[in-house]
Amino acid sequence: MRFNSVFKGRAVNRREALRAGWLLFGGLSISDLLRLRATASGPQAETSVILVWLEGGPSHLETYDLKPQAPMEYRGEFRPVATVMPGMDVCELLPRHALVADKFNLIRSITHDIADHAEAATRVLTGRRPTKINEVVSPFPTIEAVVAKARGSRHGGMPTHVSNVRRLKGGGSGYLGPTYEPFVVDADPNSDQFQVRDLSIGEMSPARLEDRAGLLGQLDRWRAIAAGQAAESDDAFQRAALALLTSDKTSAAFDIQRESPTVRDRYGRNEWGQRALLARRLVEAGCSIVTVQMQKFGPAYTWDDHGDGGSIPYLMNARLPPFDQAISALVEDIYQRDLDKKVMLVVTGEFGRAPRLTFRPGSRHPGRDHWPGAMSVLVSGGGMRTGQVIGATNSKGEYPVERSLDPNDLLATVYQFLGIDISTAYHDLRGRPMPILTSGQPISELIG
Repeated sequence: MRFNSVFKGRAVNRREALRAGWLLFGGLSISDLLRLRATASGPQAETSVILVWLEGGPSHLETYDLKPQAPMEYRGEFRPVATVMPGMDVCELLPRHALVADKFNLIRSITHDIADHAEAATRVLTGRRPTKINEVVSPFPTIEAVVAKARGSRHGGMPTHVSNVRRLKGGGSGYLGPTYEPFVVDADPNSDQFQVRDLSIGEMSPARLEDRAGLLGQLDRWRAIAAGQAAESDDAFQRAALALLTSDKTSAAFDIQRESPTVRDRYGRNEWGQRALLARRLVEAGCSIVTVQMQKFGPAYTWDDHGDGGSIPYLMNARLPPFDQAISALVEDIYQRDLDKKVMLVVTGEFGRAPRLTFRPGSRHPGRDHWPGAMSVLVSGGGMRTGQVIGATNSKGEYPVERSLDPNDLLATVYQFLGIDISTAYHDLRGRPMPILTSGQPISELIG
């Protein structure tokens, strides 16, 4: 049996495809990848994390930590609204959050001291200080790569880590290497033509082939091949690689059109909403960690609101309603589908925004500069006690005055939920053992 491959449209047989490895970047095939990951020992608990990443740094003063009593140049134009949990309020543009506040926690007191985007992302995602200024690729592995390393490939065909971007700015797999970069699904799930054509593993994508392979777009054809010729391969890892491409479970998980129109409407018929829904489908099917970067919506590219890209009220009015719908639907769905003990949701960026509104030179609108002194994070599920506000900032939202927490404390909490020992050491490029985290304690309010 023969089929058209990515090799200049030339027909090749299944044995050729397996030998070529589909691949191959530096000679490393999918089956090689599975071999490498099989050597990793790690936790077996079936728990998962959805990381919603808000690149640019969302303003805590316009989302989860409003200061209505502060002077106007600090508080901005929006007002807080009460939620179903006494003592917890959110921005008036987040009314759906208010209705499900009993199912999430707001951490208002995470702080660090790095104000550059990439460096701050490295700090928040890896738990380590960057080694260079403006280093957009982290030399240390992010939590996503660590989870992929610790968990290995053990989900019956589902990839361990899926992301809509190849690498977050300031992120990457660091010294763990490209083996632990994500499967990338960057097509818009809201599109009627959505297909997972470019499911790839970071640097090991088939990108250097002269044509790209449509992995899941080829599933039906590959299933027929697998059914008729699976016995041709004596290599279990080659069979596992083929299973990844032909698994009914894999294709079903990525087939968002299997969701009812009602559910899809609830998340919002836009890219953010459908990415959140796809993330739920993927963790439910067995992915250990799914990263959803929410950017490029309407007039705003990221959450970096200096005022030069438009006024904060204008940008937030465009951005927060779809964000509100997507996050609240995801929170609600996690609980309605009894995933709350299996799945933890974390919504964060790399820092908060400056409490005082200022004008950049040449800008017509006041904005907020980078501010690592205080940031707010939403967490849900994970078997946690919910409906809590953890920590507090001062009257202007500048710094924590109660329960000051480090990004490493958040990371330690997530790792503990996933059953990953933070003292586990992996070797860097010089052969030195590097513990996953050198500091940080799980946040007691979340795990007790």
